[in-house]
Amino acid sequence: MNREKLEQREVLTRQVAEILPDKKKLEAVMKKRKIRLYLGIDPTGGNLHLGHAVALRKLQQFADLGHEATLLVGTGTVLAGDPSQRDTARKPITRKEIERNIKSWKKQAEKVVNFSLVKMKYNGDWLLKLTLADLLKIASNISAVRLFQRDMFKRRIKKGDTVWMNEILYPLLQGYDSVALDADLEIGGTDQVFNMLIGRELMYKMKNKEKFVLTVPMILGLDGKTMSKTSGNTVNIADPPKEMYGKLMTLRDELVDEYFELATNITKKEVASLKKEHSLRDFKAALAKEIVALYHGETKAKYAQKEFIRVFQEKQLPSKIKKVKRSNQKEAILYETIAALFTISKSEARRVIQQGGVKIDSVIQKDPSLILKLRAKMIIQVGKRRTLEII
Repeated sequence: MNREKLEQREVLTRQVAEILPDKKKLEAVMKKRKIRLYLGIDPTGGNLHLGHAVALRKLQQFADLGHEATLLVGTGTVLAGDPSQRDTARKPITRKEIERNIKSWKKQAEKVVNFSLVKMKYNGDWLLKLTLADLLKIASNISAVRLFQRDMFKRRIKKGDTVWMNEILYPLLQGYDSVALDADLEIGGTDQVFNMLIGRELMYKMKNKEKFVLTVPMILGLDGKTMSKTSGNTVNIADPPKEMYGKLMTLRDELVDEYFELATNITKKEVASLKKEHSLRDFKAALAKEIVALYHGETKAKYAQKEFIRVFQEKQLPSKIKKVKRSNQKEAILYETIAALFTISKSEARRVIQQGGVKIDSVIQKDPSLILKLRAKMIIQVGKRRTLEII
């Protein structure tokens, strides 16, 4: 079997949850010609995390094989708000937030996606131009009963909660992306199956064309729950090397194998060998180093590992500590100082102090109202990964 066939087989099997309607049919199409595919992401937050990276890496794999790949940013669909896996409606997002997120996302995505091979498009370019007649034509292809069959809608209706019309329209708008792009394949997480199948149905009815759906598994957060910004259990693509490494070392033990499978390029055979030859701590350390290297390079990954050992195992201060100039103030209230220096809210600063998460010159301080006498060479630590020195 030649290398291209081997790569194609891996692209369609590894880090893939399901291919609809049939993987063999998609393989047959890919043998005949290069396909047109896309991954859609709504710019609803500032950070891309490892969950997003699974699908982004899959998109890049197709591009590496020469297929026509597009990263589609949902500048239109984001206005409707994706209801997938949500028991309450999304809060409306402003144009300013959308623009800020897009700018940030492209910079982050460049760590995964080669934009010389992958096009970046915006579905607002066609969705925001739809007339009422266009929308009615699209809607006439999909049963309203089917839209209300979504699990999250059923749960809300059962609880007596509201399902808003913009949420009902969302699958139609996302589905129309497939038609606008004339796509052969759409990539998305398993939470997007319903939306992507609506697109498949629209493609068949409006263009009499087959559209395939490839889903990638949803990666769990560090604590074993759904990965989300609000849960604080994400590993972000933009996280600095030391922070990324430290976060991964807190990963629940039972998830290490899953992270090797979904977040790295290490083969199952290599993972099995690592697991056999190392203790659980060293096995997890190998994972952390591998993921940091993917996004920051081997040199920074080695340094992050070295620093983790120094601080968390050898109980020393970091080798490099951020230095902050002293203000003219000679005294300050501890919780206000922590909030200002570490850019957190005053309430969070109080909580961290009360929980014993703040050290002044290696001594734990639990009184938020402590009057702190500021001086040169004072070392302040918040949690396990944030340290600075007053100069």
